[in-house]
Amino acid sequence: MAADHLTGPIDTSSYRDSMMRRAIANASTARLRSAPNPWVGAVLVDGYGVVYDGATQRPGGMHAEREALAAAGEAARGATLFTTLEPCSHTGRTGPCTNAIVDAGVDRVVVGIEDPDRHVRGRGIAALRDAGIDVIAGVEADAVAEQLAPYITHRSTGRPRVILKLAMTLDGFIAAPDGTSQWITGAEARKDVHRLRAESDAIIVGSGTVKADDPSLTVRDFTPPATDDTLPPLDPWRIVLGTTAADLEAEAKTAPFESWDQGIESLLDELGSRGKLQVMVEGGAAVAGSFHRSGLVDEYWLYMAPALLGGGDGRNAFSGDGAPTMADIQRGRFVDVVLLGDDIRIRYRAE
Repeated sequence: MAADHLTGPIDTSSYRDSMMRRAIANASTARLRSAPNPWVGAVLVDGYGVVYDGATQRPGGMHAEREALAAAGEAARGATLFTTLEPCSHTGRTGPCTNAIVDAGVDRVVVGIEDPDRHVRGRGIAALRDAGIDVIAGVEADAVAEQLAPYITHRSTGRPRVILKLAMTLDGFIAAPDGTSQWITGAEARKDVHRLRAESDAIIVGSGTVKADDPSLTVRDFTPPATDDTLPPLDPWRIVLGTTAADLEAEAKTAPFESWDQGIESLLDELGSRGKLQVMVEGGAAVAGSFHRSGLVDEYWLYMAPALLGGGDGRNAFSGDGAPTMADIQRGRFVDVVLLGDDIRIRYRAE
């Protein structure tokens, strides 16, 4: 990646924060190509203040640290390397990044967060320190953890991160009394949903939704930012819940899909074992209610339109029993609220 020249003090906390934010921006360019590996960004600053960027490549390609080192060449000797995730210290499809950092003669490594993967978990930082390299960890840690939330969830629990998406009216309905639901929200909101699909490894819906709406569940409205390594975004794998799901394979737009009738917890275990980092639940009220009541949702993405059904006979966002009293309701926090055309997107997490 290209190099820049920056001036000013390079050994202050504000400078470290600034360079880590740049590394986070680099990591964002790898989001759609690196899975099942984490999307990592790196920045290397040489002794003259020249900055070299790196980001994780496709599986089997260079990790972010190696790309920044390659861009710098001999300028890496005596330099400071910023990386969003602890450098790996084991051999996978590529050799250990810690070895490359040591061999390049880097003096200091600034790390966003420790890698929760069982093959690393502090070993990378320890290897660098054992080699005499100064390591500073925990810079912009909250921002990095937010960016890598699916990876962290998978490596910590063995399951993918679960995002429940719902499009609804202002009075909380996901469909009219006759079952129609297309379209509650507008074009900008749908584009955002397709971006979220592109970032997810699988989409989970119920067979009832497939029968009623016959959704395509593709990423057709999402166009990724153009880079030198841009690939067309892939449609995520589709999973249809229910004993009748297999009967829909011949005619449904959702096809090809995998049918599943062995329970949602076992499904998440299976997807985790396949290396899926993030799944998106797009089912109807029954599927949404079952994931919600089971406590399996990591984050709720609620797309709300400035529209009202204006009665009590619409389809609620969740079916089944809810909290019996106010003392039992689930409380959480809004991660962000974003205006998308005429609609709003609310990201919510339970406490």
